[in-house]
Amino acid sequence: MRTGAMLPERTVADLLVERLRAWRVPRVFGQPGEGIARVVEALHRAGGDPALVPSRQPEAAGFMAAGHARYTGGVGVCLASQGPGVLHLLGGLYDAKLDGRPMVAIVGQQGPGPLGSAYQEIELPRLFGDVCARFLRTAVLPEQVPYLLDQAIRTAVATRGPTCLVVPHDLLDHGVPDGMPHPDGGGVIAAAPGLPPARVLPHEEELAAAAQLLGAGQRVAILVGQGADGAAEEIMELADRLDAGVATSLLGKPVLDERLPYHTGVLGQVGTAAGAQLMAGCDTLLMIGTNDPWTGYYPVPGQATAVQIDIDGSRVASRYPIDVPLVGDARETLRALLARVPRRRNRDWRDMVEAAVDRARTECDARAEEPTGRLNPRLVLRELSPRLPVDASVAVDVGSVTYWYARHLQLPPGVRAQLCGTLASVGSAVPYAIAAKLARPDRPVFALLGDGAMQSGGLAELVTVARHWPEWPDPRLVLLVLNNSDRSGRVGDPERGPDGGPVRSAGAELDRPAAPGLPPPEAVRAGHIPYAGWARLLGLHGITVERPEQVGPAWEEAIAADRPTLIEAVVDPSIPLDAPERPFADLRGLPELRLAGS
Repeated sequence: MRTGAMLPERTVADLLVERLRAWRVPRVFGQPGEGIARVVEALHRAGGDPALVPSRQPEAAGFMAAGHARYTGGVGVCLASQGPGVLHLLGGLYDAKLDGRPMVAIVGQQGPGPLGSAYQEIELPRLFGDVCARFLRTAVLPEQVPYLLDQAIRTAVATRGPTCLVVPHDLLDHGVPDGMPHPDGGGVIAAAPGLPPARVLPHEEELAAAAQLLGAGQRVAILVGQGADGAAEEIMELADRLDAGVATSLLGKPVLDERLPYHTGVLGQVGTAAGAQLMAGCDTLLMIGTNDPWTGYYPVPGQATAVQIDIDGSRVASRYPIDVPLVGDARETLRALLARVPRRRNRDWRDMVEAAVDRARTECDARAEEPTGRLNPRLVLRELSPRLPVDASVAVDVGSVTYWYARHLQLPPGVRAQLCGTLASVGSAVPYAIAAKLARPDRPVFALLGDGAMQSGGLAELVTVARHWPEWPDPRLVLLVLNNSDRSGRVGDPERGPDGGPVRSAGAELDRPAAPGLPPPEAVRAGHIPYAGWARLLGLHGITVERPEQVGPAWEEAIAADRPTLIEAVVDPSIPLDAPERPFADLRGLPELRLAGS
């Protein structure tokens, strides 16, 4: 028997859920509310196909949907009611827009009666007009709903961005006959689920021009972004053919094996000195699937000739002047280039790049071993590197943890790592991690975040973890909370005081290390949040780490645990977030290099 005896057997809400299933959407994220109550009921009637994943904190639903799109490549779907609920979706929607991820928001709107009453009324076209500019529609007839949903999903996938479908609350109650409804008057609205990926390649003359430019380069640098995912073999082959050095954007960090001798690491403010030196010395630049915003670390305009490969033509030349643009899929385009680029040996350049890489890695190891007042956060991330499972997924938050992740965590090939790279929203890592774990419950997931991010929704979403983990074949979800008592969430040039030391943020004193011997209530009143204790209260495993010798065993204990684990590392807040220097002449003042065979 259906709940609500007055409701018809099959409603528009049921039809909407059926269309989600036809598109093979595995789950929908949202916080139930009045405007979407009928959709929630229909999802329950569907028996978990698709599943409803309720978030504890409204904003988390948007980031879970964005995280699902990041880790699976599929479309992330979220639900919200008109009013405060839709406001909380904006973060996740902008995250999807700025980092090019397909996402659909389904919003339940008040019926025509209450509109204009000013009760929870928000003008949705204005609210979503920018973030969902590619597709924003409101259904006014029952028969429009499945077709508009098809268009919303198809547009999100085709444009790699967010879309929005608004469905009035009273429309969801309308009864519909079996099959697909059609409008009165004999018209037919044609739509069907499914959108096979296209094979996109540049024109022959563009490939030939790019091959000629790259082959003529004497000091070639390759900058790899997230759009190069899946093209690691082709990138390595091209780098070896040209004796090139490689750097990655922050989002492109997982694409290549970071142990490669010519891999200089992440470029930019959170990156390495070797990456900055590579860009300072190159005369030819190949950008692959990247829109890295730290242009201050690019070659000086006019220094290098450049080729850019990107599936999205609107991103080409948006960061650096490009001589040959190649609009196409990264892997397919690289394969086409490899058939045309001649082998160009330049061991002098490659040797200099590898020497810079060795120096940078030695410096990173030394900094991780530096004694500090409290635990060195660099050491905590470095100790994870040899222990990180090769089938793991990693979610990284915004703040000082971004620096330590970029420089000190070495990702083995196969690990998928994501962070809110362009929007840089604090509090995104835990929703990402939940989405990654729900997508692959048979694989371990790691979330890396600071104490400020943990308080920005992480504490609430740990309840979501506690709700779902008994269903997972592999229960390992490990959360690292770097507790440095600084809630600034800053990613940028650190502020300096008169003595040259970092300036503490206004929120730095909100949290203080626990006083010895205080029980949890007194500790909280003293300003300390017991993150590991909160995990244990929820039936999870909690570990507190305060000394260097505890770090490695803590990671091993968490990875071997039979349930999700939170590691609270009480780290030193005074470690500076130093950006690498921009070496305008480090490698550029080279003598003319003689090319082998030239």
